[in-house]
Amino acid sequence: MGNSEEVLQTRAREVGERLAALGIMLATAESCTGGWLSKVVTDVAGSSEWFERGFVTYSNAAKREMLGVSPKTLESHGAVSREVALEMARGAVAHRRAKVSVAITGVAGPDGGTAEKPVGTVWLAWYRTGGRMVTDEACFDGDREAVRRAAVLRALDGLLEFLQ
Repeated sequence: MGNSEEVLQTRAREVGERLAALGIMLATAESCTGGWLSKVVTDVAGSSEWFERGFVTYSNAAKREMLGVSPKTLESHGAVSREVALEMARGAVAHRRAKVSVAITGVAGPDGGTAEKPVGTVWLAWYRTGGRMVTDEACFDGDREAVRRAAVLRALDGLLEFLQ
């Protein structure tokens, strides 16, 4: 593989092929990646066959209003947590045609990190209607763009694993 854009494009095509073969649609719920995952998957020609919608929920208010993330969950665990990632992923497919979702929430930097959640900390969740779910915590190195790019790639790679 050449550059990282080519890698993202290839993974997005592979995700699309898998979703199309399964006949299911994807929804995304993004915080720190700001819609980058949705952009990458919609760069694939024909993605309307398998991509339904993307939510960019950068603020806690957006997470509550658009995805139904509980204020209690946000208060007790913080936005960058396994619990919030799962609620984001569940909310992305609630009452929608999409049957599978991926959620990303993290600290992209350069500010915002803490001792418990340093810059580069990202939580991802993959969810499928019926209750199947997987979460993953990662800590990516690099600047803001590198952290965000790595999170998008991990989301795509995780979708491929999740859909097997």
